[in-house]
Amino acid sequence: MRPAMTPASGRAERARTLTAVTLLGFASGLPLALSASTLEAWCAVSGVSLKTIGVLKLVAFAYVFKFLWAPLVDRIAPPWLGRRRGWVVTMQVAIIAVLIVTAGLSPANSLFALAGLAMLLAAFSATQDIAIDAYRADQLLPQDRGLGAALGVAGYRIAMVVSGGLALVLAGAFGFPSTYLVMAALMGIGIVGAAIAPERGIASQPKTLADAYLQPLGELLRRNRAGLWIALILLYKLGNAFALSLSSTFLLRGAEYTLAEVGWVNKVFGLAATIVGAFAGGLLLERWTLWRALWIFGLLQGLGALGFLAIALGWHGSAALILAVAAENLTSGLGTGAFVALLMGLCDRRFSATQYAVFSALDSAARVFVGPVAGYVAADYGWTAYFLTSVFCAVPGLWLLCVLRPEFIRFDQARPDAPA
Repeated sequence: MRPAMTPASGRAERARTLTAVTLLGFASGLPLALSASTLEAWCAVSGVSLKTIGVLKLVAFAYVFKFLWAPLVDRIAPPWLGRRRGWVVTMQVAIIAVLIVTAGLSPANSLFALAGLAMLLAAFSATQDIAIDAYRADQLLPQDRGLGAALGVAGYRIAMVVSGGLALVLAGAFGFPSTYLVMAALMGIGIVGAAIAPERGIASQPKTLADAYLQPLGELLRRNRAGLWIALILLYKLGNAFALSLSSTFLLRGAEYTLAEVGWVNKVFGLAATIVGAFAGGLLLERWTLWRALWIFGLLQGLGALGFLAIALGWHGSAALILAVAAENLTSGLGTGAFVALLMGLCDRRFSATQYAVFSALDSAARVFVGPVAGYVAADYGWTAYFLTSVFCAVPGLWLLCVLRPEFIRFDQARPDAPA
């Protein structure tokens, strides 16, 4: 249990926790683009084939299967910095090391070695995410979930802009090797976040490794309509994941924008729209039921790819790029904030590391496994069919929300911070 504290100390701890959540969100988001869209751009300008780029998306399998070793994070506490923060800092150091080694390679002559390092980067990043997600689920009070989700998403998306958009700008000026070294230095922001993060009220460790594996999954599978909840987590952001899977390649090859244009507009300019979306979603979650927020944001998120579809149909120029990017980032920010709040609310606090890892791995499965499919759809049917497919991929998640609406009514009524 949390120790009693004065109102002033409670406010100070809350501020520290929310600040830490923001900085740790940055640390969580930074490595993802470096093993995905930035690596994709590096391969694209190095002449790697479109189908090979699609297959390279599979290097991120660790984000899908991280639940397999998440119980170790619950069971084993490092001898430094506490149960959650010890894992966070250990993985951050490992990520920095991989980025430094990656900077010495090139897709032109070391593609397989680069793919292997990308797999390591994804594995270390996924393990960092396990610990960060568990920390957030443990430490955020129910009334802070909306704001905490918004701050975490904002930090995450800022990092993706830095390691995706700004990285492309830096790569255009100084080359990709120097860019990866800069990204390694920026991981220090996450270490600062772990250093200032308060860590109180953590549940006791599972007594055995078998308990760490079996109890969280048993509790999850015994829930009412567990299969539909799992399907919703898997499919809710499927359309968004499909649209973004090859967005950088589309803008560079299909629409023939320059590296600088893609970097400044598709990534950096989109930051403002993402932050607006995340905070708007957080504020609306204070007033709406979770089901209403997820349905409306999911619909908008599915339609967010229409701007890219318009570019594929022939609309070009700076205005087209800006509006398409703004629509995608705004709707993605709305959907992601509500989705993160759902995942936190679904966790049993006794097993937060393992259950959140299961939930987020299901979400990542769509993003990883649509990569090869997206590559073949774009290569064989063209970019118009590609973005039309992404719009239709949003339909299954919306249908599942309708089916699960009675469960959401009970879910919302059980929330201490539920709207009236």
